[in-house]
Amino acid sequence: MQAYSDPSREDDPHALPDVEVFYRTATALSADGWLDGDGDTMGEGWYWWSCFPGCMPDGDPVGPFPTEAEALSDAQWSD
Repeated sequence: MQAYSDPSREDDPHALPDVEVFYRTATALSADGWLDGDGDTMGEGWYWWSCFPGCMPDGDPVGPFPTEAEALSDAQWSD
């Protein structure tokens, strides 16, 4: 799912969503070997990363989170 890191920009016709929230399955765990900063394999769960539509991610995934809502909440900031 694409979302906005700043929810107040959702109604701006010139703004693009800049966060992608996604679920990483156990099947993907063995296939891609994502590692965290400590070199440990990142677990199954909800993640987010900075990413404009149609572009490669702009950094490493953040997570895992137990729910999609928690991942989205962590990705968004407010005043």
